[in-house]
Amino acid sequence: MSDTESTAMDDDERDAFLGTGGTGVISFPDSEEEPPYSVPISYGYDQSESVFYFRISVAPDSEKGEVAGRPVTFVTYGQVDDVWRSVVVKGRLEETREDSVATESLAGLRQVHIPLVDIFGRPAKDVPFEFYRLVPDEMTARKESSTAI
Repeated sequence: MSDTESTAMDDDERDAFLGTGGTGVISFPDSEEEPPYSVPISYGYDQSESVFYFRISVAPDSEKGEVAGRPVTFVTYGQVDDVWRSVVVKGRLEETREDSVATESLAGLRQVHIPLVDIFGRPAKDVPFEFYRLVPDEMTARKESSTAI
Protein backbone atom coordinates (compact mmCIF):
# COMPACT_ATOMS: atom_id res chain seq x y z
CA MET A 1 0.00 0.00 0.00
CA SER A 2 1.34 3.43 -0.83
CA ASP A 3 0.47 6.95 0.22
CA THR A 4 1.71 10.41 -0.68
CA GLU A 5 3.15 13.29 1.29
CA SER A 6 4.53 16.71 0.49
CA THR A 7 8.28 17.39 0.41
CA ALA A 8 10.32 20.47 -0.41
CA MET A 9 11.73 20.93 -3.89
CA ASP A 10 15.35 22.00 -4.13
CA ASP A 11 16.20 25.19 -6.05
CA ASP A 12 16.94 23.35 -9.32
CA GLU A 13 13.61 21.46 -9.18
CA ARG A 14 11.77 24.67 -8.36
CA ASP A 15 13.41 26.58 -11.21
CA ALA A 16 12.69 23.75 -13.66
CA PHE A 17 9.04 23.75 -12.60
CA LEU A 18 8.70 27.55 -12.88
CA GLY A 19 10.54 27.69 -16.22
CA THR A 20 10.57 31.17 -17.72
CA GLY A 21 6.87 31.74 -17.14
CA GLY A 22 3.40 30.34 -16.79
CA THR A 23 0.16 31.01 -14.98
CA GLY A 24 -1.00 31.12 -11.38
CA VAL A 25 -3.12 33.09 -8.94
CA ILE A 26 -2.15 36.35 -7.25
CA SER A 27 -3.92 37.54 -4.10
CA PHE A 28 -4.13 41.10 -2.84
CA PRO A 29 -5.11 41.45 0.82
CA ASP A 30 -8.02 43.80 1.37
CA SER A 31 -8.35 44.07 5.12
CA GLU A 32 -8.45 41.79 8.12
CA GLU A 33 -12.24 41.60 7.85
CA GLU A 34 -12.45 40.86 4.12
CA PRO A 35 -11.02 37.95 2.16
CA PRO A 36 -8.17 38.76 -0.24
CA TYR A 37 -8.92 39.70 -3.84
CA SER A 38 -7.50 36.83 -5.95
CA VAL A 39 -7.17 36.69 -9.73
CA PRO A 40 -5.60 34.38 -12.30
CA ILE A 41 -2.44 35.87 -13.78
CA SER A 42 0.41 35.14 -16.15
CA TYR A 43 3.95 35.41 -14.83
CA GLY A 44 7.49 35.51 -16.06
CA TYR A 45 10.30 34.09 -13.94
CA ASP A 46 13.97 35.08 -14.04
CA GLN A 47 15.84 32.05 -12.68
CA SER A 48 19.14 33.88 -12.36
CA GLU A 49 17.65 36.35 -9.86
CA SER A 50 14.66 34.32 -8.51
CA VAL A 51 12.39 37.25 -9.45
CA PHE A 52 8.85 37.14 -10.84
CA TYR A 53 7.39 39.56 -13.39
CA PHE A 54 3.71 40.29 -13.97
CA ARG A 55 1.74 42.15 -16.61
CA ILE A 56 -1.16 43.45 -14.51
CA SER A 57 -4.30 45.14 -15.80
CA VAL A 58 -4.74 48.50 -14.11
CA ALA A 59 -8.15 49.69 -15.24
CA PRO A 60 -9.51 52.52 -13.06
CA ASP A 61 -12.48 50.37 -12.03
CA SER A 62 -10.32 47.39 -11.00
CA GLU A 63 -11.02 45.79 -7.63
CA LYS A 64 -7.25 45.45 -7.13
CA GLY A 65 -6.85 49.18 -6.59
CA GLU A 66 -3.30 50.56 -6.45
CA VAL A 67 -0.92 47.60 -6.63
CA ALA A 68 2.56 49.16 -6.32
CA GLY A 69 4.09 48.42 -2.93
CA ARG A 70 1.21 46.17 -1.85
CA PRO A 71 1.92 42.85 -0.20
CA VAL A 72 0.80 39.90 -2.32
CA THR A 73 0.77 36.14 -2.31
CA PHE A 74 1.35 34.38 -5.62
CA VAL A 75 0.66 30.66 -6.16
CA THR A 76 1.40 28.47 -9.15
CA TYR A 77 0.89 24.73 -9.29
CA GLY A 78 0.67 21.85 -11.71
CA GLN A 79 1.46 18.26 -12.44
CA VAL A 80 4.80 17.19 -13.92
CA ASP A 81 5.27 13.48 -14.68
CA ASP A 82 2.16 12.66 -12.58
CA VAL A 83 3.64 14.48 -9.57
CA TRP A 84 1.89 17.57 -8.19
CA ARG A 85 4.10 20.59 -7.53
CA SER A 86 3.41 24.06 -6.17
CA VAL A 87 5.26 27.28 -5.44
CA VAL A 88 3.94 29.90 -3.02
CA VAL A 89 5.58 33.33 -3.00
CA LYS A 90 5.03 36.26 -0.62
CA GLY A 91 6.36 39.77 -1.04
CA ARG A 92 5.56 43.27 -2.30
CA LEU A 93 5.03 44.31 -5.90
CA GLU A 94 7.51 46.83 -7.32
CA GLU A 95 6.75 49.03 -10.32
CA THR A 96 9.27 48.41 -13.07
CA ARG A 97 9.10 52.06 -14.16
CA GLU A 98 10.90 53.39 -11.09
CA ASP A 99 14.50 54.35 -11.78
CA SER A 100 15.69 52.15 -8.91
CA VAL A 101 14.48 48.96 -10.60
CA ALA A 102 14.03 49.95 -14.27
CA THR A 103 17.44 48.82 -15.57
CA GLU A 104 17.38 45.61 -13.53
CA SER A 105 13.80 44.91 -14.63
CA LEU A 106 14.57 45.40 -18.31
CA ALA A 107 17.36 42.84 -18.08
CA GLY A 108 15.07 40.45 -16.20
CA LEU A 109 12.15 40.92 -18.60
CA ARG A 110 14.38 39.89 -21.51
CA GLN A 111 14.86 36.48 -19.86
CA VAL A 112 11.22 35.63 -19.17
CA HIS A 113 8.11 34.62 -21.08
CA ILE A 114 4.80 35.97 -19.82
CA PRO A 115 1.99 34.03 -21.54
CA LEU A 116 -0.85 36.13 -22.91
CA VAL A 117 -4.07 34.91 -21.32
CA ASP A 118 -7.25 36.73 -22.33
CA ILE A 119 -9.82 36.82 -19.53
CA PHE A 120 -11.11 40.35 -20.10
CA GLY A 121 -13.92 39.87 -22.61
CA ARG A 122 -12.57 42.73 -24.73
CA PRO A 123 -9.53 43.20 -26.98
CA ALA A 124 -6.26 43.24 -25.01
CA LYS A 125 -5.32 46.52 -26.74
CA ASP A 126 -8.25 48.12 -24.88
CA VAL A 127 -7.04 46.96 -21.46
CA PRO A 128 -4.42 49.14 -19.71
CA PHE A 129 -1.48 47.08 -18.39
CA GLU A 130 1.62 47.84 -16.34
CA PHE A 131 4.61 45.63 -15.56
CA TYR A 132 5.52 44.79 -11.97
CA ARG A 133 8.11 42.57 -10.38
CA LEU A 134 8.03 40.54 -7.21
CA VAL A 135 11.27 39.92 -5.35
CA PRO A 136 10.21 37.19 -2.89
CA ASP A 137 10.39 37.81 0.85
CA GLU A 138 9.39 34.18 1.26
CA MET A 139 9.13 31.34 -1.27
CA THR A 140 8.17 27.72 -0.66
CA ALA A 141 8.28 25.01 -3.29
CA ARG A 142 6.65 21.66 -2.57
CA LYS A 143 6.13 18.43 -4.47
CA GLU A 144 4.18 15.27 -3.91
CA SER A 145 6.21 12.19 -3.07
CA SER A 146 5.18 8.60 -2.54
CA THR A 147 5.73 6.75 0.69
CA ALA A 148 5.39 3.02 0.97
CA ILE A 149 3.41 1.78 3.96
